[in-house]
Amino acid sequence: MSPPGPFQVAGVGYEAAHADLRAVREAVFIREQGVPPAIEIDDLDPRCHHVLARDGAGQPIGTARLSPEGRIGRMAVLPEWRAHGVGSALLHALLRAARERGLSRVTLHAQAGAVEFYRRHGFVPVGEPFVEAGIDHLAMQRRLDRPAEVQDRAGAVAATVAVVAAARRRLWIYSRCLDPGLYDHPRVLEALRTFATRGQGPQLRVLLQDAMAAQRAHAPLIALGQRLPSVVAFREVEDPVDRNWPSALVANDAGGYFFRPLGHRFDGETEHHARARTRQLTAEFDDTWERSRPCSELRALGL
Repeated sequence: MSPPGPFQVAGVGYEAAHADLRAVREAVFIREQGVPPAIEIDDLDPRCHHVLARDGAGQPIGTARLSPEGRIGRMAVLPEWRAHGVGSALLHALLRAARERGLSRVTLHAQAGAVEFYRRHGFVPVGEPFVEAGIDHLAMQRRLDRPAEVQDRAGAVAATVAVVAAARRRLWIYSRCLDPGLYDHPRVLEALRTFATRGQGPQLRVLLQDAMAAQRAHAPLIALGQRLPSVVAFREVEDPVDRNWPSALVANDAGGYFFRPLGHRFDGETEHHARARTRQLTAEFDDTWERSRPCSELRALGL
């Protein structure tokens, strides 16, 4: 589904933008979700940093806030603008603001239906689910002074999707055999298809330790590479030292990565704004790529 149109996100003063902030939050929280006005409106608003999304005509379509203590809240996007990147843009704006303020971490209370959205942006759960304003919630946090931990398959899928979705033109994947349970997950595959079929010359390099194992498993990413050979390139490591490297990674050209110290496991670390670390990982990848062999056997159709 195509987006309703262009939009912009910017920080706003509470007093100056009060009417626009209220318009979005009343539509989403009070009228749509049934949150009592006495709960939605609080005394914290004037002390928060607010961000506002506007459509091409300047009308408010989304909002969120950051408290002085680093609590993200009141994230709201009008229904017709959901799933078009507005929420991600609002969240990224607040994360930038938190870093500018020197905060080491940010926290939030995620509605149950939004937990996976925040997982994709590096947030991890804290404690048990609870009910707030009659809605199931889960406390989550994200460290800003160190990588976010990924602990399980769900977190690995979310981290991979986030790295792929944030890529501009280049993606790097290092894997033993395209990790069943990760690179065949529908959400990961959809993110990779979206990246590979966008304009502006996308490039995906996939470096494997065991191309034959991926081929025998009929890894779906191989089929994507067969359909888009100008975008997706496969190579297999040959040097014994390279073959003994135990780790796995996915990285993009926007400073994001998901690194797993042990490639046969799902746990690892991820960051979305770590250009130095990402440059290090991709430089090592490219060195290995140059001494690896092209996987011409994966180009043939009808495997």
